[in-house]
Amino acid sequence: MTRYDVFNGDADGICGLLQLRLVQPCEAVLVTGVKRDVALLRRVPSQAAAQVTVLDVSLDQNREALLGLLQGGSTVLYLDHHHAGAIPDHPGLTAVIDTTADVCTSLLVDRHLGGACRLWAIAGAYGDNLTAAAEALADRVGLDEAGRVALRELGESINYNAYVDSESDVLVHPAALFRLLLAHASPLGVMEREPLLRQLRDTRLEDLAQADALAPHAQCAGGRVFLLPDAPWSRRVRGAWGNQLVHDAPGLAHAVLSPGEAGGYVVSVRAPLRNLRGADALCRQFPTGGGRAAAAGINHLPQAGLGDFVRAFERAFAPAPEAA
Repeated sequence: MTRYDVFNGDADGICGLLQLRLVQPCEAVLVTGVKRDVALLRRVPSQAAAQVTVLDVSLDQNREALLGLLQGGSTVLYLDHHHAGAIPDHPGLTAVIDTTADVCTSLLVDRHLGGACRLWAIAGAYGDNLTAAAEALADRVGLDEAGRVALRELGESINYNAYVDSESDVLVHPAALFRLLLAHASPLGVMEREPLLRQLRDTRLEDLAQADALAPHAQCAGGRVFLLPDAPWSRRVRGAWGNQLVHDAPGLAHAVLSPGEAGGYVVSVRAPLRNLRGADALCRQFPTGGGRAAAAGINHLPQAGLGDFVRAFERAFAPAPEAA
């Protein structure tokens, strides 16, 4: 029976699968893509029964393909933290889904495996901008400060690679990056041993420096909206800069928009670190929006819809009125 590993190409998806395959090695067809390429299950043939593992992509956005696989006799292990909607009741499906704001797929895999590859889970949580959760797990294993810095740098570099609009823009395809990292039982020291990871880190820092020079397009009491220019670096840095912005101003929400290939904008939204909720509800108001409470996005916002988005952003993150 053919095996398929289906995973988001960001740090959370890659680090989640690394944990599984380091503990449960097997030959599998890899199905992945860039960060916003989430309708991945339709790439898995449904005509023949298969063993399918799915990580870090919304069940709700893959529902039809999932049902087709189950009806075709496949067994599916599904681990995710995005909005799922109704979870199918089927004997072939094992669903480990938790949409709590401070949980990511790497942490769900860590629970599933009883902490067997916990350092990779920490790297995945750092990469997914769940710094508090990563730090809590680092405390449990007694990780020193140098180790925390190394895992955060690695997770953020892996994550940065996936934030492009098409596979032609990635520095390394997520499947190739996964295979490279699978050779390392521990993430500690990977940056020093792999020149490609150092390239990702250095390019990310260069792109962030360019973004830091931009002024907000709109600002309100609850957050800021930024427009990036139409340039390769801005498409790469959109997610990483959004993560940095909320750490710089943890009480504010942030939206980062860059021009999309089909016109309009691609949108990345981050809820305030001090109140990790609201990003998914905001983005689902728009036809191509989705995500989770702490971080969400819109794949295509028409240019004429920019004003509507800014107003919806202001409403979503307006400070609660003070009690009299």
